[in-house]
Amino acid sequence: MATPILTDDDLASSLIEYAAQGALLSAFLCRPKRAGAPGVILLQEWWGLNDHIKEIAQRLAKENYTVLAPDLYSRFGSVVTKNAAEAAKLMDALSPAQTLSDLQAAVRYLKGLLRPDSDPIGVIGFCMGGSYALLLACRTEEIRCAVPFYGRVPADSELQHLSAPLLFFYGDEDGWITKEEVGRLEKALKRYKKEGAVKTYPGAPHAFFNNTRREVYDPEAAGDAWGKTLDFLNRYLRKNSV
Repeated sequence: MATPILTDDDLASSLIEYAAQGALLSAFLCRPKRAGAPGVILLQEWWGLNDHIKEIAQRLAKENYTVLAPDLYSRFGSVVTKNAAEAAKLMDALSPAQTLSDLQAAVRYLKGLLRPDSDPIGVIGFCMGGSYALLLACRTEEIRCAVPFYGRVPADSELQHLSAPLLFFYGDEDGWITKEEVGRLEKALKRYKKEGAVKTYPGAPHAFFNNTRREVYDPEAAGDAWGKTLDFLNRYLRKNSV
């Protein structure tokens, strides 16, 4: 039976705080008002937890998912920027170890909102968030599936611990993620016998999914990737939900 698509009136959205190593970190939570929706951790681009990411959270919630978008810049005062130089500095200032610890705390928080043992959790990330989405799936078995959009590919020593099916999106005109990185990911998936696939869009640039940036947005690639994302989530997050 198909999952009904919900409307804005069916959703509850709010900014929340969750505990991580003695600190209170911010996140955007969007969820159906009725119980029984699997969970998705949604990870931002380097711009911060902006309206674009919140809109994606709402789109996912309308597909009947409980979505938590942690603010990866919480420890910097929840900065949001449109300046690429500032965004680069913010991303570089993140400690990967601290950020992954904070994300594991976010997974625990989201898990507490779901039905025990019946609502699984997936992760989706874009750009910087795609990098952390893939890393998170290598560091915790709490993640049931991972969908990184054009994120950095970690070392093979990380990839051999990948514990969730993976769907990686890439545009072959990406100026940040190299074809060599993506090729290494595909080889590692085969070498370590991991369930996963890479979908490459010819002519698509980095951040092709971001419809708020006309200079990079590719509506055909974005539309196809969104449909494949929903199919992937449905396959791995619905099979144990009722």
